[in-house]
Amino acid sequence: MSTSNCHGRVIATLAGCTALVLSLTGTAAASGPATGHRTGHRTGPERQVLPARDGWASYGTGTTGGAAADPAHVYTVSTWEQFEAALADGGSTPKIVRVKGTIDADGPGCDSFAVPGYDFATYLKTYDPAVWGRTRTLDNEPDDSPEGLRRASAARQDAFVKAAVPANTTIVGIGRDAGFQGASLQIKGADNVIVRNLAFESPLDCFPQWDPTDTAEGNWNSEYDSAVVHGSAHVWIDHDTFTDGDHPDSTLPSYYGRIYEQHDGELDIVKGADYVTASWNVFEDHDKTILIGNSDSAATAAVDRGHLKVTFHHNLFRNLVERAPRVRFGQVDSYDNHFVAGDGYSYSYGIGMESQLVAEHNAFTLPDGVLAGSVLKKWKEAPVTAADNWVNGTPVDLIAAHNAQVPGEILRPGAGWTPVLRTRVDRPQAVPALVGHHAGAGRLR
Repeated sequence: MSTSNCHGRVIATLAGCTALVLSLTGTAAASGPATGHRTGHRTGPERQVLPARDGWASYGTGTTGGAAADPAHVYTVSTWEQFEAALADGGSTPKIVRVKGTIDADGPGCDSFAVPGYDFATYLKTYDPAVWGRTRTLDNEPDDSPEGLRRASAARQDAFVKAAVPANTTIVGIGRDAGFQGASLQIKGADNVIVRNLAFESPLDCFPQWDPTDTAEGNWNSEYDSAVVHGSAHVWIDHDTFTDGDHPDSTLPSYYGRIYEQHDGELDIVKGADYVTASWNVFEDHDKTILIGNSDSAATAAVDRGHLKVTFHHNLFRNLVERAPRVRFGQVDSYDNHFVAGDGYSYSYGIGMESQLVAEHNAFTLPDGVLAGSVLKKWKEAPVTAADNWVNGTPVDLIAAHNAQVPGEILRPGAGWTPVLRTRVDRPQAVPALVGHHAGAGRLR
């Protein structure tokens, strides 16, 4: 396979790059919804902006995405190449990218990303704990070692599956079946972004790293969240579906007695990101789902403290293990969400370093044997507000339930702030039906 530098990814031939540029500039002969042509639509969800007072993303200037885009910066795309080219065209000029159908960002497969000399069987033999032990990391392995070749292979996949989203952009799915397989949207340093009506099937990391020192047994660690909000402000994530799709953790193999984890998160909000609203989404069938603030370190605290203001409302969290979300530092408002626990459930809300979580008017559906005290998980000393939450149709004081169930990890009530950026607040008894009928991709017209 030959390669060329066409928007930072591996393309079969240089002619493919040329064809892509032609389709975006309008000089190609073909046109239609699947050619990446510019369009001038001015109605429908692509022009909608975040309503006033709708969560933290409405603070200050609000969130308008690419609503002001002129006809020359409205695109309809149906391939990964077209999508990346549309994002890159015009820089931070307001733009609307309309996604038609399901776009495959997986590329030609894991084997195509492997550098010459990389061999997984050799990797397993070299770093077998019986040979390597469990006290040495792999961080200092040279470039020509199995770990070095893994790093180089991972870098090739990284360049392929990540798409940089610029400021003043709306990305919206058209119809019921729009979305991505294996994509990682990188909203980094790019303020004023809207992502709506898209189904995301989590990327599969082809080259997870073995870390012998991660827990007593070691762990496989992976990359690639479906979406990352990194150092950005005013981001609206709405009516999207995030799932592991055809590759849940139950289908993944195990090596060294640990699951060969190929998934990271579904949505991470990190590195001083601010003013984010996630509304009417579905997060399902995943382990470590949403991370707000990615470290307790002093360096991270210096960046995150005073930021990470996020609202979650009217989302469905179904069949997740943990992190819905796990919070560090941020003022997070989570209300009118429905949490449906399944097999392997650990917790929903993670109370982390200097977090100020307000969790109100939510509904929880827990199976037999899972107690209400499991909903909250204390990682660090931080106050939390949890009022008017219902579990299996009954009002429950989640803090009291946690403190009774886990007496050695007492949570303190009172997050220290009162959310005011809310539009409608529904009774928690009504939330399961509302969210079940209206959340997720394919609902917007």
